[in-house]
Amino acid sequence: VTFDHFEILRAIGKGSFGKVCVVQKTDTKKMYAMKYMNKQKCVERNEVRNVFKELQIMQGLEHPFLVNLWYSFQDEEDMFMVVDLLLGGDLRYHLQQNVRFQEGTVKLFICELVLALDYLQSRHIIHRDIKPDNILLDEHGHVHITDFNIATMLTKDSPVTTIAGTKPYMAPEMFSSTTPTSYSFAVDWWSLGVTAYELLRTRRPYHIRSNTSTDEIARMLRTAMVMYPAAWSPDMVALIRKLLELNPKKRFSQLKDIQSFPYLSDVNWDAVL
Repeated sequence: VTFDHFEILRAIGKGSFGKVCVVQKTDTKKMYAMKYMNKQKCVERNEVRNVFKELQIMQGLEHPFLVNLWYSFQDEEDMFMVVDLLLGGDLRYHLQQNVRFQEGTVKLFICELVLALDYLQSRHIIHRDIKPDNILLDEHGHVHITDFNIATMLTKDSPVTTIAGTKPYMAPEMFSSTTPTSYSFAVDWWSLGVTAYELLRTRRPYHIRSNTSTDEIARMLRTAMVMYPAAWSPDMVALIRKLLELNPKKRFSQLKDIQSFPYLSDVNWDAVL
C-alpha cells in the first residue's frame, strides 16, 4: 500500500513532525487519519529511533480502545502512518472547554482504558504517557489511547529504568530514589488514576508541573494528602485511591483487580468491548 491508494480530504491538525489529514482509501472507501512525518525533522531532532520503535510497537497491536496503525509507507521526504480516524477530540481539549465529565462517563472511560492497558500488558508494553492529551474520543464517545512515542517493551530479561513520561502523570516509583529503580506496568495505572481524577475535578490530585523538580515531586508525593470532594460517590473515591496507591505492589494494576472491585461488579465487560 502506498500514498497513491489514498485520497486526501482535509487537514485536521499538526503533529510534532508534520500535518495530520483525513484520508479515504480509494478501493474500500474507508476513512483514516494519515500522519505525515518529515524525515529531515526526525533526523535533526534525533528522533529516528523513537519513530521506528513506535512503528514497531504499533505494528503488532490491534484493540478497540487504541488508535490502531493500519498502514505505513514513505516517500523521499516523509514517512506516513495511516491510523484510525477519531473525530471526537482528545480529553485535554474537552477539559479546556470546561466539560465536567459525569461520574458514570468516567467510570465507563476507566473500564475502556483498563481493557486497553490489560491488552498492552499482554503484549508486554508500557505506554508511559497516559494522560488526557493522549486519549481520543470517537463519535460515539468511546476512548482510544494514542501516541506510542515513548512506549517501551518490558520483558523478563530487560527491566525498564529509564525515566520517561509527563511529570504530573508519572508514578511515584519513577521518582523514588537516587538509584534507578525498575518499574512495571503499574506506572500506567497510576497515570490512569491521575487522569480519572482530573476528568472529574478538572484539576489534578497533586500540584505537579512539568518544571517541578524530581526531589520536590518525591517530597509532595510523600507528604501531600489527596483531597476527594464530598460530592463524589464513596465507590469512585475508593477506586481512584486504589489507582493512586503510592506502593506499586498494592496499586490496582491488573484487569482482575478492577473486575473484582465491588463498584465495577455490575459492569458487563463483554458489552464494554
